[in-house]
Amino acid sequence: MTDAATDAATNDDIARKVIAIIAEQAMIDPAEVRPEATPEQLGVDSLGLVEAVFAIEEAFDIAVPFNANDPGDSEFDITDVAHIVAAVQALVAEQKG
Repeated sequence: MTDAATDAATNDDIARKVIAIIAEQAMIDPAEVRPEATPEQLGVDSLGLVEAVFAIEEAFDIAVPFNANDPGDSEFDITDVAHIVAAVQALVAEQKG
């Protein structure tokens, strides 16, 4: 497998895991999680969002720059599922150096 193919597989794996974590917090099937869905649309409240961030940190061994007191002022974009996935992928890539 080429590096690009490995990166794509890794990004796909990251996306699946992040979606699974969000789905668990929303208490829905991962197949129901759409990229454009906001946490609120999925039924994830602020506590659930914080729990999801902790689960993401643990799953990927990363530190998420998320300000639970002011999510809008965070470096970690929680606008929707696609942005959350992209942010986690970037943090994982950054950690790999």
